[in-house]
Amino acid sequence: MKITRIETFLVAPRWLLCRVETDEGLAGWGEPVVEGRAETVRAAVGELSDLLMGEDPAPIEHHWQRMTKAAFYRGGPVLSSAVAGLDQALWDLAGKRLGVPVHRLLGGPVRDRVRVYGWVGGDDPARLRDAVAARVESGLTAVKMNAAGVVSRSPTVREIDGVVERLSQVREVLGDDRDVAVDFHGRFTAAAARRVLPLLEPLRPMFAEEPVLPEFGHLLEAVVRCSPVPVATGERLYSRGDFLPALQAGIAVAQPDLSHAGGVSEVRRIAALAETYDALVAPHCPLGPVALAASLQVAFATPNFLIQEQSIGIHYNRGAELLDYVLDTGPFGFADGAMHRTDAAGLGIEVDEDAVRTADRAGHRWRPPVWSHRDGSFAEW
Repeated sequence: MKITRIETFLVAPRWLLCRVETDEGLAGWGEPVVEGRAETVRAAVGELSDLLMGEDPAPIEHHWQRMTKAAFYRGGPVLSSAVAGLDQALWDLAGKRLGVPVHRLLGGPVRDRVRVYGWVGGDDPARLRDAVAARVESGLTAVKMNAAGVVSRSPTVREIDGVVERLSQVREVLGDDRDVAVDFHGRFTAAAARRVLPLLEPLRPMFAEEPVLPEFGHLLEAVVRCSPVPVATGERLYSRGDFLPALQAGIAVAQPDLSHAGGVSEVRRIAALAETYDALVAPHCPLGPVALAASLQVAFATPNFLIQEQSIGIHYNRGAELLDYVLDTGPFGFADGAMHRTDAAGLGIEVDEDAVRTADRAGHRWRPPVWSHRDGSFAEW
């Protein structure tokens, strides 16, 4: 079997998919994307394709090593995401070729179901209660909210109290039998995070995500130590090397993204590294169907897995949903708060190729919002 064609598809609302085809008619799918930089990653996939065309897709680790290391300049979000999507497609091909799900190739499943959570807002607290109630009604047992919108570099008393009030609202709707995670989204300084986190502890959040920007990882240990609230981070970390200092700082939850952190191959190693620090894994995934399918395959085979993010109903999905690009939506059902394991081959989904090709003709040009503080200076989104 040889790889004969590699295609990419820019599909709404903000995703990039890739398809790796072989001379025997099999094709594997991946999702290589950096949100807001899809066209850039598309170019990177084209460059990396030179290493794969005409090759047997079976030796995945061999291909991963070459894609990540056969250049003087390595790593970073664009290259790691391009590798991630191609790696997903190679694992999808391997499973289809052998007629088994990817989780079987990773050593076999350790669970039958994967608990998932959904996003409920938080930038503007006005609709939080209704959003949480709708998520509970849909079957979810866990949600994630933003801690705040634009935050001053030195938050006012009102801003700090607002974070607590938001979480209090959500906890009141959820009760004690469901969970909420709080996403700081890198909007807080380390000093501000240390002020806020201890105030959230009585409300028992499942974790506080990205309390500081990844470039301030040297301050992470002090943030972790300031409160018993479990700290999570990792959506902007792309390798085992990136995760090691965060784990050494004492994070409780690692959040690699299957479409950013080197795909199935690297995320399974990040999970194993996290296990040596007694940390759990909650893969980041506000993306499309292939990224979620790949995440689920890793989750089924990962002992220290906690919970899986998914984007069904998320505010980014305007004009398209991940369910629009699969022929069978069954694998993504969560009526009981979890997605259930199947024995479907590869990544476990059937991509609707016609829908993907049609969407690619329209494409997209999604960009993240650019925020400012009241004085006009740049604010973290």
